[in-house]
Amino acid sequence: MYYDAKADDDPESEDVERGSKASNLRLDFVEDSNFKNKVNYSYTAVQIPTDIYKGSTVILNELNWTEALENVFIENRRQDPTLLWQVFGSATGVTRYYPGGCSPSPLSPQYIQGASSPKDMVIIVDVSGSVSGLTLKLMKTSVCEMLDTLSDDDYVNVASFNEKAQPVSCFTHLVQANVRNKKVFKEAVQGMVAKGTTGYKAGFEYAFDQLQNSNITRANCNKMIMMFTDGGEDRVQDVFEKYNCPKQVRVFTFSVGQHNYDVTPLQWMACANKGYYFEIPSIGAIRINTQEYLDVLGRPMVLAGKEAKQVQWTNVYEDALGLGLVVTGTLPVFNLTQDGPGEKKNQLILGVMGIDVALNDIKRLTPNYTLGANGYVFAIDLNGYVLLHPNLKPQTTNFREPVTLDFLDAELEDENKEEIRRSMIDGNKGHKQIRTLVKSLDERYIDEVMRNYTWVPIRSTNYSLGLVLPPYSTFYLQANLSDQILQVKCKWPSPCLPLFLPLLTPREYCKDLNASDNNTEFLKNFIELMEKVTPDSKQCNNFLLHNLILDTGITQQLVERVWRDQDLNTYSLLAVFAATDGGITRIFPNKAAEDWTENPEPFNASFYRRSLDNHGYVFKPPHQDGECPPRCPVAEAGKTIMGRVLPRQAGVDGPLLCSIVVGVKLDLEAWAEKFKVLASNRTHQDQPQKVLGVGAVSPDLLCILIDDGGFLVLSNQNHQWDQVGRFFSEVDANLMMALYNNSFYTRKESYDYQAACAPQPQGNLGCGALGWARLRPRTLPGGMGGAEALWALADPAEAESNPEARESSCVMKQTQYYFGSVNASYNAIIDCGNCSRWPGWGWGMDQRGRVGLRTHCILPRPLPCELVQRPRYRRGPHICFDYNATEDTSDCGRGASFPPSLGVLVSLQLLLLLGLPPRPQPQVYASRRL
Repeated sequence: MYYDAKADDDPESEDVERGSKASNLRLDFVEDSNFKNKVNYSYTAVQIPTDIYKGSTVILNELNWTEALENVFIENRRQDPTLLWQVFGSATGVTRYYPGGCSPSPLSPQYIQGASSPKDMVIIVDVSGSVSGLTLKLMKTSVCEMLDTLSDDDYVNVASFNEKAQPVSCFTHLVQANVRNKKVFKEAVQGMVAKGTTGYKAGFEYAFDQLQNSNITRANCNKMIMMFTDGGEDRVQDVFEKYNCPKQVRVFTFSVGQHNYDVTPLQWMACANKGYYFEIPSIGAIRINTQEYLDVLGRPMVLAGKEAKQVQWTNVYEDALGLGLVVTGTLPVFNLTQDGPGEKKNQLILGVMGIDVALNDIKRLTPNYTLGANGYVFAIDLNGYVLLHPNLKPQTTNFREPVTLDFLDAELEDENKEEIRRSMIDGNKGHKQIRTLVKSLDERYIDEVMRNYTWVPIRSTNYSLGLVLPPYSTFYLQANLSDQILQVKCKWPSPCLPLFLPLLTPREYCKDLNASDNNTEFLKNFIELMEKVTPDSKQCNNFLLHNLILDTGITQQLVERVWRDQDLNTYSLLAVFAATDGGITRIFPNKAAEDWTENPEPFNASFYRRSLDNHGYVFKPPHQDGECPPRCPVAEAGKTIMGRVLPRQAGVDGPLLCSIVVGVKLDLEAWAEKFKVLASNRTHQDQPQKVLGVGAVSPDLLCILIDDGGFLVLSNQNHQWDQVGRFFSEVDANLMMALYNNSFYTRKESYDYQAACAPQPQGNLGCGALGWARLRPRTLPGGMGGAEALWALADPAEAESNPEARESSCVMKQTQYYFGSVNASYNAIIDCGNCSRWPGWGWGMDQRGRVGLRTHCILPRPLPCELVQRPRYRRGPHICFDYNATEDTSDCGRGASFPPSLGVLVSLQLLLLLGLPPRPQPQVYASRRL
């Protein structure tokens, strides 16, 4: 008996109409924090694709024999309670997963990568005049489904043919089947038009030429040609004798649409070239027949036996059931039975077993706090894609597609990192210290820093692990405090709190500590817990807790012995503060903590991390995004943070550690008055101006302070007061251009492949994937501005009368600026644009300034077809299963293997005729334990 979750919501379902006698069980689901979903630990759930009739003999037989997996899954969880989803995906598309859930669990990413070796595939599509209307639509949809069966280990090209063959896109050779390239193909396929006469010879010759091109990067394993046509009489036997002898290339033929053509030639092509013949008469047969070629490719794996029984790890992808980013370890399941005595052994892959591993669980195993704020662990696969990296933060995800971010895109690319990446892909271990550029957390700044890279391969996997440390994080502080010091001095409530209340980072100090986003509440919970347990308790992280208490005492002494006796108004300061790696941010006076907007976790605060990498002061003016009109209110108006690292020594003769950052909040209004005095060359505001002979706010005198990223910090001009925090090109483009041309600033361009872009305005018709999206340009003189060129990767959308705005994944170009010439000064005559020429002076303030920003002007980014001309280094899996002398190729052609659902078939046909892509929801079942 099976639980049919869909039947409860749809009593008029297909089974009722057909008179199915399946018993519907009502199950209870409980919320589980580990799975972030409702689950049932007594059942496995079964998902059957909607385009297959679940009452067919094939499906019923499969449901029967896979039921034994339920006890196996339960026993696995008993032995290892940390296991997440356990899944079996069959070759027919049926999925059984544990624990049972009320939501679907798609397995296509795991099944595709685990069911066959890498592929070099050429898809050729017949676009002769006979292919029109519904048949052409079926072909376009079929090609898109075929592309979805490919992973990043595969290479592909798509061409159309009639009398001649030509690629459908700008790709002229095989390219990696990554998400970006497949989007290009899918969009290009929609533009195919039927005309001319059928010429199989032209199509196959083009395909063989593509596969024989040895001058490009490719999979170098399974080679195949997939031909979609409505039928024809030519067998092109001479082409196969010329290009495919011996038969190293498999040929799969697809007869598309309903017609009366003789399909014998198509069957012969497939059978004579170790392939398979399929029929796609309707939309309901597309998914089944575009995936079953994997059964043929799996034959050599089955015949290889134990050698092919190797765990393969998938790309990172978004779990559809709520676990976030995960990877899946897969293992193929073979049918090793024989039909009878003396008969040949079966050579079919039954399916793929999979176990999910959440990336968050892996991150918890890394020693984050001992590595310091700017140290981190990362891992990459053979494609150079990151498994772990602090910059792996996709803003939009689609569980149908993998999340692929190259190591060189996760960081700012340079030659040293290219060498490190290649060495890691090759499975080597090594160490290298390099000088490189890093972005700040807020992506407004860049710093030039020293980093130590260490890497080593992970045994029995295709991954390589890396460790990145700045020189000052080679050592870390581990407090060793006695029990007398460990107890918290201030009990709640206490008169000491209003004056010395710190910001406490909400880390996992103890298991029983209740988390809270409110600092006061979290501090209260912390103190109450410390009254019950000692910091040396086994339920607490002694390292975190000891360092926290040490830094609490140190910063409290800073307040009592230094800050408390200072008059901040004398220095025009709003507040002073200290942030430590122990998790304490101390702000004085206490009232200034009420409007503190920086992240309470110092490791996640941009000013803290940048201060560690700079020897001088780091400025952080109030942020303006460039969209604000003149004289608009500014968040945190009049406040600029200035911070500097305060080294401390570990022990008497120990190394200097960079772990505390001290800083001030400037009262910009008061500092602006001081700046005006300086601008007029006076020593005091009550004295007359000297030398220059112009007033402090005269429009003829412009005196400005710009930080190392090109952001305006101070100006003597009142009309620029609202511009503080803006990139200076938006304030005075001509002057910024002069600074850039005189090498005060250097420009660095990069791409954000994880950006999210707002949808383009649409009419009331559904559309496919977006192409290039234009933003409102604000181009600066001479191309000074950066860019946010968008390459939208949105899925096809159905038109709605009032659709909600939804962001889509895109690529965003950024341009960063940082100091070029250090300690430089110059004077020059500069054209200010709206006046005559005037003398200007400039000087660099700090030799360690290395910064940038994201601007918003359109500049061209490399087209995908340009990017594939410069492929990055990669390696495929170490073992290839593409040939076995004992393979039985006699089973090489048929139509649909079992009938699709009639109701779904009719509705999907109507949708296809209307030109709208269907989005059916899978059915979910749960098997009952007997």
